[in-house]
This record gives sequence, C-alpha cells and structure tokens, in this order.
Amino acid sequence: MARRDPDVAIITKKGSIMSVVINTNSAATNAAMNLNNSNSMLQKSLARLSSGSKIVNPADDAGGLAVSMRMSAAIKRTDAANTNVANATSFLQTQDGALATAGKVLDRISELKTLSMDVTKTTTDTTNYDKEFKALKDQLTSLVSEKFNGVDMFSSSTDGLSVKTSEDGSQTQTITQSDLSGKTAGITGAADLKALSVNGGGSTDVSQVITDIAAMRAQNGAESSNLGFASDMLSTNKTNLEAANSRIIDVDVAQESTQMAKNNILVQAGASMLAQANSSSQVAMKLLQ
Repeated sequence: MARRDPDVAIITKKGSIMSVVINTNSAATNAAMNLNNSNSMLQKSLARLSSGSKIVNPADDAGGLAVSMRMSAAIKRTDAANTNVANATSFLQTQDGALATAGKVLDRISELKTLSMDVTKTTTDTTNYDKEFKALKDQLTSLVSEKFNGVDMFSSSTDGLSVKTSEDGSQTQTITQSDLSGKTAGITGAADLKALSVNGGGSTDVSQVITDIAAMRAQNGAESSNLGFASDMLSTNKTNLEAANSRIIDVDVAQESTQMAKNNILVQAGASMLAQANSSSQVAMKLLQ
C-alpha cells in the first residue's frame, strides 16, 4: 500500500481527500475570474471619475441614456427659446424708444402750434416756427419706417409678431407692430402749423395723437412685461431640466471614489490570490519527487 505524505494531503471540510492534479487548477481559474471582474469594475470607476459621467457605455444605463438625450435636447431648445424671447424684448424696447421719441416730437409740435398763435408774433415769426415744424414732420416720417434687424417696428397690419415662449412651441405671445403711420398721417401730411389743432377743432388733433401714442407705449409695456415672465419661466424650466439630467448622467464623485478604493483593493487581493493559486500546483511536484 502506497504511503501518503501528510505534508501534501489536502483535506476538505467534509473530511474527504481532494485530488492533486496538474492540468486543471480550479482555484486559479476562480481567482482569475474574480480578478477580471474586480479589474473591470476598477476600470469602470476610473472611466467614470475621469469623464465625470455616470454612463460611460450605453450598457451602463440604456434607459437612462435615452431619457438623458431627450432632456439634453429639451434643455437646448429651452435655451434657444429664451434667446428668442430676449430678442423679442429687445425689439419691444427699441419700439418703445421710437414711440417715446415720437411723443417728444409731438410735444414740441404742440408747443410750436401754441407759440404760433401768439398775437404778438409777426408773419415772419410764424414762418420760422413752420420751418422747425417741417423738420419735425420729417423726423416723424423717419420714425414710422424704423426697423429692427430688418423687421418693421410699425405696421398697419393687425397680425403682429408671434413669439414662441416655450421650448416645444406650444405657447406663444403676440407682440404688436403699432400703426404709427396711421396715427400721425395728418401731422406728417399737413402743409403747415395752420392745419393742426392743439386740442380739438382742427383737421388734425395733436393731443389725440399724443394720447394714441401713449396707449401704444402702454401696450408695449404690457407685452414686454409678459415676455419677462415667460423668460423667467424658461430659465426655471432649464434649471430643473439640467438638475434632473444631472441625476442621470453625472457621477457622484464621493460614492464612486469609495467604489474605486474598494475595487482597487480587490484587484490587489485578487492578483495576490491568483499567484497563490498558481503556486498551489507545486504540491504535485513534492509527490513526484
């Protein structure tokens, strides 16, 4: 009967003796598999921390990646819509500036009309007032044709300009292109100050035109205020969309650093255990000696 060296006998938990073989090393195979898994997790942690993204590969979170792509597109559309609203606000501000200038011109025309009615003024004096009046009429005509980036600020059309105030274009606001030409037609077409009326009783009532322009400015202010609220809402939506998207794609550095430290230890331990498992087959050499 062959003698078994107690130094090389391998006893299982149940007391049975395990075979000592050379061609197959199950312990090394298991150790290599665990090492590969740990190394794969370590590489994934390194990729996440270096990129700042939780989703390095689509397989990491396929559904989350799809949601993130839709959110990213919505964020860009929201930003673009907010830019459009800001441009529309600039349009209204420029329009209001033109209306304010028109109001000042009309104030001066009204003043000239009153001064021309002074009984102490000679015909020459009245003629001089009329010269300034004609220059002011030209200024009004110039204001009527003002444009903003090629778009008419004033128009006789009642359609106005439609501004999209949501990222999907479902919400809109119309800004008015006031009919400044129609309101000032009598003034810009008048031959001289004599054709004007300061406060009723003439062919063209300057006070009424001033009142109409004041109403235009009020409409302008209301529309500008509404666009401001729309811009605030777009900014809020963008902030919340970015926060929601961040929860899907951005890596939690603190958590992932902890995972990396754990995986790093597992890789080192796995490499050590693989080396031990590979050297365990040397037990067979003792049996062959």
